[in-house]
Amino acid sequence: MITNKKKLFQGLSLMITFAGVFFLIFMPIFGEGRNGLEFSDDLFNKLAKGSSYFIPKVQADLKHVDAKQIDVSVKFKDPDMAKTADILLTKVGATGELQGDVYQVKGDLGKMLQQVIADADLMYKDNGKPVAEFYGMDEKKAIKGWHTLLSAMIQPLQRQKLVHEASIVNTVNQKALEPAYNFYGITAENISSKAVLVTAMLAFYLLYTVWYGFAIFDMFNGIGLTMSKSKIKKEV
Repeated sequence: MITNKKKLFQGLSLMITFAGVFFLIFMPIFGEGRNGLEFSDDLFNKLAKGSSYFIPKVQADLKHVDAKQIDVSVKFKDPDMAKTADILLTKVGATGELQGDVYQVKGDLGKMLQQVIADADLMYKDNGKPVAEFYGMDEKKAIKGWHTLLSAMIQPLQRQKLVHEASIVNTVNQKALEPAYNFYGITAENISSKAVLVTAMLAFYLLYTVWYGFAIFDMFNGIGLTMSKSKIKKEV
């Protein structure tokens, strides 16, 4: 079956070295007992956090809902969420009341979102202790509670023709609460400080992909499996 020994052994050599590097990637030799995938995942999480600080811009948008009183009916998938919402709303001078399966929220939307932004800023900076002490619950539970409550308020606000207010609530959720919750405990890194490392990693990924491709190509070539254009049959 071997039609080209040189190509076959060249492909096998590439595949063996590829497998060797693959083995090394999964070894815990990249600092703090991490393997290559854990190292790269940690690095890109830090870079993602470093580019996800939108709080000053979101803060500027809150002037449009300053002292805006709202009265909306929301529904929660989890019945226990009402208890968490009671605590959160009380802390910002708002009220919440469970009426059957509907939770009625009344209060100053601007004041509510100002507190949410302040909490998100602390969490983004990995300083969750003041948030936990303020609400008397785990800081991540408080942030998740705000996210659930605000998400449930968006459609009711839209139905009341408060489209701009609903948009700001959604922005606070996406640009402040979500980064604060998802990146809590992760150190932020600026891409400019890791430009050389990131470039090297991307170059290695490209090289490694091509490496595998040539290994397969040469091995197949060596055993006579090639791709060629089929000849066009001419009709007589």
